[in-house]
Amino acid sequence: MNPKRRQKLILVGAMVAIVALAMTLLLNVFRSNIQLFYTPTEVAQGKVPPGAEFKVGGMVAADSVERLTDGLTVEFVLTDHAEDVPVRYTGILPDLFREGQGTVSVGKLDDQGVFVASKVLAKHDENYMPPEVADALQKAADNKKQQPYGSDTVILQ
Repeated sequence: MNPKRRQKLILVGAMVAIVALAMTLLLNVFRSNIQLFYTPTEVAQGKVPPGAEFKVGGMVAADSVERLTDGLTVEFVLTDHAEDVPVRYTGILPDLFREGQGTVSVGKLDDQGVFVASKVLAKHDENYMPPEVADALQKAADNKKQQPYGSDTVILQ
């Protein structure tokens, strides 16, 4: 093999290695910054990776909002009408946050199974619901319809 051809092969090989390394680093950054969306049912079933930050969305359950004595901490329950997830948030809630409304919260599960939210997002008007929440609620309603009838089964229509 002549020396010029060998230099070209080494140069091409080095460029391929550099591009592969750059792509690996880029994909690793994307993977570490992704926040997956889960429903309360998926959280209750343990489908959430331990220690990962994620989004959970659903409806704020009726009579579940409780403000603690420090004035900033709020505890409430998110539901998809199949399962419930207790949520604790310290901070100022959005003005449109209230019981019976769709909400998406970002945070992590603690050791007791309480979702500790770092951010709470409320819908922006009375006709809008985040698509993930609407899909999750519809899926939960469909699952309830498929269950056999029993004394404790509620069929949503």
